[in-house]
Amino acid sequence: MVDVVLLEVDVVLIVVDVLVEVVQVVLVVVVQKMVYFHERKFVQL
Repeated sequence: MVDVVLLEVDVVLIVVDVLVEVVQVVLVVVVQKMVYFHERKFVQL
């Protein structure tokens, strides 16, 4: 039983790690796009 619980905790930690990585990548992409569009607007003005 204890082994199974430890395994589940390991899996949860791995999933959380992956999610954090994905969220960071998405945030970076979104921020870059916002900055890009912002600069385009200023250039057009």
